Order: sequence, then C-alpha cells, then structure tokens
Amino acid sequence: MREIFAAMIILCLFTVTMTASELDRAYKKEYAFLKAQKAELDKRLSLDKVQHEADLLGAKEKVVVLQQKLLDFNKMLDTEKQKLVKISTKLSESEENGDITENVVNQARLTLEEYGIKISDDNKTANIDKLEQAFHEAKTLYITLSSLRNTKGAFYLPGGKRVEGDIVKVGNIAAYGISSEATGALSPAGNGTYKLWNAVNSSDDAKALFSKEMKENIDIFVYENLDKEVDYVKEKTIADTVEGGGTIGYIILVLGAFGFMLLIFRVLNLMKADSNVTEISDIVVKKVESGKGHEALDAIKGFEGSTARVIKSALRNINKEREHVEDIIMENILNESTQIDKFGNFVLVIAAVAPLLGLLGTVTGMIETFDVITEFGTGDPKLLSGGISAALVTTMLGLIVAIPLLLLGNLLSGWAQSIKDSMEQSALHIVNLYEKHRV
Repeated sequence: MREIFAAMIILCLFTVTMTASELDRAYKKEYAFLKAQKAELDKRLSLDKVQHEADLLGAKEKVVVLQQKLLDFNKMLDTEKQKLVKISTKLSESEENGDITENVVNQARLTLEEYGIKISDDNKTANIDKLEQAFHEAKTLYITLSSLRNTKGAFYLPGGKRVEGDIVKVGNIAAYGISSEATGALSPAGNGTYKLWNAVNSSDDAKALFSKEMKENIDIFVYENLDKEVDYVKEKTIADTVEGGGTIGYIILVLGAFGFMLLIFRVLNLMKADSNVTEISDIVVKKVESGKGHEALDAIKGFEGSTARVIKSALRNINKEREHVEDIIMENILNESTQIDKFGNFVLVIAAVAPLLGLLGTVTGMIETFDVITEFGTGDPKLLSGGISAALVTTMLGLIVAIPLLLLGNLLSGWAQSIKDSMEQSALHIVNLYEKHRV
C-alpha cells in the first residue's frame, strides 16, 4: 500500500515536473513574442509622436496664418465700414445741400421777382447754375439799389394832391421828391407810392442830392418798404393823450374835476371857519379882563360861524360847574366838526378811487391788446398801440388826479384839525379867565 502510494506520489511529481518545464518554455516563448510586440509598439509610438508633433506644429503655423488673415480681414472690414459711413454721410449731406440749395434758389427767385428779375426754373438746369445766376443778378441789383439815382415819378403832397416831378432815390431806403409845387424827403404812401414827409425841412437836401452834391448832414426819412403807408408826424396834444385813455380816462378826469371842485369848497369853508377865531377871542378876553364878562355874549352876537357858536355856548353856561362847561364846549366842537370836515372824506375817497380806475384801465387795455394779438398777430405795431395807450394813459391820469387830491386833502384835514384845536383852546382860555376874574 505504501509502495503504491509512493509510486503515485513519484508519478505526480514527475508529471508536475514535466508540466512546469513545458509551461516555462511556453511562458518564455510568449514573453519573447510580447517583448517583440512591445518593441514594435514602442517604435510605432515614437514614430507616431514625431508625426503628431510635426502635424501639431504645422497646425499651429496654419492657425497663426489664419489668425493673421482674420485680423487683416477685420481691418479691411473696418476700413470698408468707415468708407461706407463716409459715403452715407456725404450722400446725406449732398441730399440736404440739394434741398438747401433748392430752397435758396426758390427764395432768391421770389425775392428777385419783386424787382422784375426772373431766375430759370428749368428742371434741366442744375441748382448750382441757378444759384450762380441768382448771385449775379443780386449783385447787379445791389449795385443799382445802393446807388444814388434820379428818376421821373409822382408823389403826393400832405393835402393829398398828386404831383409829377423828379424822384431822387437814396439806395432802396430813402427818397426825395422835387416838383414845382413842393420839394423834400418822401415817405411811403402805400402800394409802392410816395408822399411828401411833413416832419423835416429837407428841400435843400433834395436839390443837393439831385445835383449829386454830397452834404455832411441831411434830413432823411428811412423806410423799410413802400407797401404800408406811414402816418404823418403829428404833435401830440393833451386832448390826444386823454383820448388815448378811452372812456375810463374821461371818467377819471371827471372825478378829478369834481374832487378839485370839492377842494375849493372845502378851502372856502375852512377860511370862513377860521376867519374870526382871533377876533372873537380878543373881544371876549377884553370884556372878561375889564370885568365886563356879562357883556361878552352881547358883544359877539353879530358874529356867525363855528367859532362864534362854540364860544357863545361857553358864555351861556359859563356860570355852571367847570366840568359841565367843558363838556358843553366839547359837544359843540363835535357838532361843528361836521361842518368843518365837510367834503373832506369825499376828496380822500376820490383820491383813493382814481388810481384804482387807472389800474382798471390798464387791465382792460392789456386785455384789448392781447385780443388784437390773438386775432392779427404782432406784425403791425399800430394795431397794438390803442390798447397799450389806454393801459398806460389811464394809469397816468389816475396818478395825476390822486396825488394832488391826496396831498391837498390831507393838508386841509390838518387845517381843519388846527381850527378845532384853536376853537377848543379859545373857549377854555375864556373860561379860565372868567373864573380867575370872578374869584
């Protein structure tokens, strides 16, 4: 049994030994093959790396070249864009200049047509040629209009008579007329006609300019155009000024006249009240000082007026208590104040109302002015002068009436107060003297 087991072991060992030897040879063969394969792969890898690096370098060089081409293309594109913008700008400016040129040509055509000069309106003619023609014609016209020239013509005299004669034109801004009936500076009469101006003494200037003699100073009327008539110079009177104030201006003047009339009545009234204060006081004082106080009342019976009434009332009650006498004096002075202050408040009221009426005229005048502006615009200043005149004149009239009335009214109020103080002083002085001599 043991021998069999040993034999089996020996057989197994021999088999194992034989198998290991074959495996070793097989491994070595496979190893050699794999090593050869690895060497081949390493060689191919090296070649591939070299080829890859070469391809990569070539690709980088191509990328650099393409990038440079891209930059050059972008620069060229920017340049072309700038050229396109410039071309578009020039085209736009050309169109605008064409419109401007066409407008200038049309404007020149309309302006020159007024002087009988026609500019070609043929569409085949370029605008620049039309413009050159307009400038040439305008230059010729400028030389003509800016010169001193004599022509035959007609003009109107201040009375409206039309006379024939010579017209001396100073450029296109002034003219002089010479005829057998009248000579002098001319002004526009409307619709391209002239009339003799009435505000200057320019006959000698007209004759000198007609003979081409230049003077150092001349009387001249400069006008803008002959389409609108210029009014003759007229000296403005007080009546014209008042008329410019309109209805409110007349109302202010009527109130002013009424106020000054009341001032006159008030002055007469105060003069009457103040006329006999000293005389009455002297008569009564003399009677009292001479011990004839009981005769004082009879001595002043013939006097009339506020002062006489106050002193008479004091003398009638002079024997009563002092306080009672003073109360009677003050009561009579208050009663006389109505007469002394007569018309005073009316004058001050008018003085206060006059500038308010002037302000009313100013407001209504400005309303009229704005109505005219709304309807006719601001092209003709004459249309606005009526409202502006009323606006300013009424204010002036209101102040002219108010200032003297206010000043004189207050002065007269001070005079009235002085009269009342004098009456009170005289009456109390008489009472004091009477008590002194009675004691």
